[in-house]
Amino acid sequence: MTSRERALAVLNYQSYDRLPIVHFGLWGATYQKWVAEGHMPVEANCSPAKLGKALGFDFGWENMYGPNHWMDPPFESKEIKRFLDGTTHVLNGDGVVLMQRPGAAGIPAEIDHLLKDRASWEEQFKWRFQWTPERVTHSMIHVDGQPLRFDQGGCEWLKQRKRDGLFGLHCGSLYGSIRSMLGVEGACYLMADDEELFDEIIQTVADITYRNVELVLQSGIPFDFGHFWEDICFKNGPLIAPAFFKGKVGPHYARITRLLKKHDIHIVSLDCDGKIDALVPIWLEIGVNTMFPIEVGTWGASIKPWREQYGTKLLGVGGRDKTAIARDRAAVEAEVE
Repeated sequence: MTSRERALAVLNYQSYDRLPIVHFGLWGATYQKWVAEGHMPVEANCSPAKLGKALGFDFGWENMYGPNHWMDPPFESKEIKRFLDGTTHVLNGDGVVLMQRPGAAGIPAEIDHLLKDRASWEEQFKWRFQWTPERVTHSMIHVDGQPLRFDQGGCEWLKQRKRDGLFGLHCGSLYGSIRSMLGVEGACYLMADDEELFDEIIQTVADITYRNVELVLQSGIPFDFGHFWEDICFKNGPLIAPAFFKGKVGPHYARITRLLKKHDIHIVSLDCDGKIDALVPIWLEIGVNTMFPIEVGTWGASIKPWREQYGTKLLGVGGRDKTAIARDRAAVEAEVE
């Protein structure tokens, strides 16, 4: 079986010869460290696909096309303040001021957010969220390390290419990116202080996403799956009340997943770390059936109880316990086995 045939068989509860080994990209700093230590050949850096093969993976789940679902243009990134130890406060493209420390490669701390209320939305943000066809036609597709423009030539190449792994359509983020733009605290306050504005922001982002997905699907490219990103949970559960997510965001999800199914895309994954148990039944109800990455974490998540509860309508990708890396080599080898 090919990697694509194998993955589709697993996700459709059909017979397969073995489970495919799938990655989701690599930290650039990690790769550079491995190269410096002599563990990786420099030439493997020419594409994520070749790098994945060099590491022994079958394919990457991040192999997908995503049009521009977000601000256009983004804010101009600029340094706001610099401290004696080299730490800086930097405004990023989302209008968020971040604290960046020299040599730190993790997620930076959030210092401030430009979006605070109706006035800041109208003046600095709303005009950046207007839909145009260029959000799709001017976006680049990176497939197997090859950059392609979403035009007739790129679309035809995608229709005819022989696929080794799966190829997906990234359907954006209907709340996670908004949470990032507002901050967790800011998003919580806005829900209570100005629910009408909160609804408008979600509606605006969801409409852009729907129109992008609709235009992409009109190209006839045969996508294997649709994919969303959220990251709206932490170790104890969701960062948004499940009922609130269902009522405010759920209808927009259902609209997009219905469009995917209309184009014969029945595998729909959603990237969310953390303890997602309270959101799983909502996601299944609104058309998301593939949990990703099933972060085991300190709370011991597993697909097994979800399968027992929801049956074959629930699919999953992931489930590797990355906390083994924090222990020792024996723990890592045991987890791999």
